[in-house]
Amino acid sequence: MIEVKRKDTESTASLLRRFTKKIRESGILPKVRSSRYKTRSQSDLQKKKTALKKAKSKQKLEYLRKLGKIK
Repeated sequence: MIEVKRKDTESTASLLRRFTKKIRESGILPKVRSSRYKTRSQSDLQKKKTALKKAKSKQKLEYLRKLGKIK
């Protein structure tokens, strides 16, 4: 964690400048930005459940087509 303490005669603008400089030097920001929109991969159990659900709905749709209720 980056911590910047304000000096006695320091303005808030210079404090912010020092803080942003420390963040740029640390390299934290690019790392956070790259992982911002990543989603977790599904577990094996979850993959099996979704596959079974998809197969079941596909089977039901095929059944309704054979009955002539769906074109």
